Amino acid sequence: MEEANDGYFEYMGSLFSLEIEGVEIGRFTGVAGLGYETEVVEFQDTLLSGKIVTRKRPGRIKYKDITLKRGLSEDNALVDWYQTVLDGAVERHNGSIIMYGTAGEEVGRWNFENAWISSWTASDMDAGADEIVIEEITIVHEYLERA
Repeated sequence: MEEANDGYFEYMGSLFSLEIEGVEIGRFTGVAGLGYETEVVEFQDTLLSGKIVTRKRPGRIKYKDITLKRGLSEDNALVDWYQTVLDGAVERHNGSIIMYGTAGEEVGRWNFENAWISSWTASDMDAGADEIVIEEITIVHEYLERA
């Protein structure tokens, strides 16, 4: 963590891991989608004066899909989990995304519930490019909190 001038800390995430039911499944170099938003429900109301106004109230909370990226390896844990979707026997799990600082210490954690993998892809492969093949998964879930 680096301390900013105003006394607040800024996190520098250099590595991320995925835990499922408390067990680390893998380490990742990229994470996207750690977020949520609340729908805005609008309705009209009439004041005592007869003036019509639009009121806004919070509605449903929507959780963004989490996308994780890493170099492709021999580890098939994610593909096996995704296979349950293909087989029609979806396995939902609770888990966490953990962010580590440059010294390897945990600096952030996001817990999610009732998750399953909705997408698994590998990057394009080109023998002439000599690039690392990237594995990418998308996890959908029903709840997210920053711990």
